[in-house]
Amino acid sequence: MTSDRLSALDPVSAARALLAAHIRVGDVTLRVTEVEAYGGPEGGPWPDPAAHSYRGPTGRNRVMFGPAGHLYVYRSYGIHHCANISVGPDGTAAAVLLRGAEVITGENGVRTRRTPHTPLENLARGPGNFAQALGLTLDDNGLDVFASDARVSVTLADTKTQVEAGPRVGISVAADRPWRLWIPGGIGVSAYRRSPRAPMP
Repeated sequence: MTSDRLSALDPVSAARALLAAHIRVGDVTLRVTEVEAYGGPEGGPWPDPAAHSYRGPTGRNRVMFGPAGHLYVYRSYGIHHCANISVGPDGTAAAVLLRGAEVITGENGVRTRRTPHTPLENLARGPGNFAQALGLTLDDNGLDVFASDARVSVTLADTKTQVEAGPRVGISVAADRPWRLWIPGGIGVSAYRRSPRAPMP
């Protein structure tokens, strides 16, 4: 399964495919345990008012509209970097937010970028910590994670993984779509927190 497979999938199916994937940067390898799917503009196949792409392409979100298998990295609240992987057909916006992971190799390297004495299960829990664990920055935006010489490389799992689904975290619109997926009992999976600005279901 490569970028060709991700380009043929809807956002939720692609999110499911990315669970248990290994993401490697240098000596650090993470196993993805939690993701969130995001769609695109009104009129597209997956309208999603919670997505950065909902109002159309911009300089910031253009990777979401491009070929599948590319990193979409952005800064959240001016503090943390968050990382997504573009999915779906070229020209149709969709991406999967990488929310949580288990550190497989390179724990010492991860700890140099995280708060000292952080528990192992929290090293890559939450999208900001995920990106920090790998040392991702805005310079990584647009990278093809399936390229043979990629600084950031993704290897998708060969076998099916048990998955649970529920609402996405901390968004105020389309808040009840079950587009957050995780591996039950997986290291790095975060607790659900509903945005106080989201209307009650």
